[in-house]
Amino acid sequence: MTLLRDKELATAFDHAARSYDTLVAANPGYHSHLRRSARRLGLPHDGAGLRVLDLGCGTGASTAALARVLPGAAITAVDASAGMLERAAAKPWRPGVTFVHAPAERLAEAGVDGHFDAVFAAYLFRNAADPDGVLATVRNLLAPGGRLAVHEYTLSGRAGHRAVWNAVCGGAVLPVATALGDGRLYRHLRRSVVEFDTAGEFAARLRAAGFDRVRVLPLPGWQTGITHTFVATRQHTAPTGLR
Repeated sequence: MTLLRDKELATAFDHAARSYDTLVAANPGYHSHLRRSARRLGLPHDGAGLRVLDLGCGTGASTAALARVLPGAAITAVDASAGMLERAAAKPWRPGVTFVHAPAERLAEAGVDGHFDAVFAAYLFRNAADPDGVLATVRNLLAPGGRLAVHEYTLSGRAGHRAVWNAVCGGAVLPVATALGDGRLYRHLRRSVVEFDTAGEFAARLRAAGFDRVRVLPLPGWQTGITHTFVATRQHTAPTGLR
């Protein structure tokens, strides 16, 4: 199977949007883990007066985590899937939360510019055709010293953690998704995790892209060794060769 990319992937997410919230709600710890990663940004004063970019917001689970943890922040939530974004925007939100339809690679074209105090990206980078290009975009959008938190399925590299991931996908996620007509998307998602960076490799990718103070933090439960929070800070000067 070839991994889905760009418009093909966005279309698959459009179709899956109708049942996405139901599927993720069945994942133990899904929402609490997002809130934990949002808290790991370490923003002061509940985010009062700060601008936060939620990159790849999907149906709004990550946006909800940010809005709860940072009630004073202005949050711009972006996604490439019109179907997912429509679901997100239809939910009740406090003032200061806005939604923008745009791929992560073309944010400027959608009017997402200026400097953000923090960027949060959940389950985004392994689905990007050019993750380094997205990281360069993120770095340019962050104010000097701005913070990045990436919440992502990134395997530890241990065979046992990979086995757990494949067992959960094969035994639970894929049968349900296939019955709902979204089997192709979730086969992509299973494979995207296996083929993407390990946690150590993604941390190195962050450093190469111009981020420092990079920390790799585990998440509890069955996702230990499978999902991590990466917290980093934008360097004040660009590394050599950064596009």
